[in-house]
Amino acid sequence: MAHYFEERPEVAGRPGSVTLVLPDLHLRLETDSGVFSPERVDQGTRILLESVPAPPSRGDLLDLGCGYGPIALTMASRAPEANVWAVDVNRRSVELCARNARAASLGGVRALHVDEVPPEVRFSAIWSNPAIRIGKAALHEMLTRWLSRLTPDGVAHLVVQKHLGSDSLQRWLNERGWPAERAASRSSYRILRVGARADAPGDG
Repeated sequence: MAHYFEERPEVAGRPGSVTLVLPDLHLRLETDSGVFSPERVDQGTRILLESVPAPPSRGDLLDLGCGYGPIALTMASRAPEANVWAVDVNRRSVELCARNARAASLGGVRALHVDEVPPEVRFSAIWSNPAIRIGKAALHEMLTRWLSRLTPDGVAHLVVQKHLGSDSLQRWLNERGWPAERAASRSSYRILRVGARADAPGDG
């Protein structure tokens, strides 16, 4: 069975579309089988986008696990002068995100495979509905890789379901040196606000 966190889903394509409606944004997004939540914008993603403060207006922002792009496109709409890096391991998702950004005329979105982001880029904001189902070890490895690239004053916002381990993830983050607090709670979802570690690299 194909999973949305595979690099090249083997499931046959089944194109579709979903609507993302927020107070400040209304987008029609292309979707396909083999990507995350192709039938509708996931509730956790919607709660994240309705809860987080506005991203920094400039600089480099990251959508970690972009799927077909609802988070990245929202970031780009709210911060049109920023560079929004939309990354995913799933190449079908990356292509969909790129097409959706072009269709919405959001030129600040750079949709890439996770291994294609230049190593020197540091992020002032990370928004993510992380792939919890990849397993705890893989999740921790992924978060370590990307949270380590926050700027010293950078902030990440992660949405995690309570029953999928939001509280234990918050504890793990704090134990690893990333100050994490619950910024919002709605339905069964928690929004975790995560700051950079004290040893975060500066701009040079």
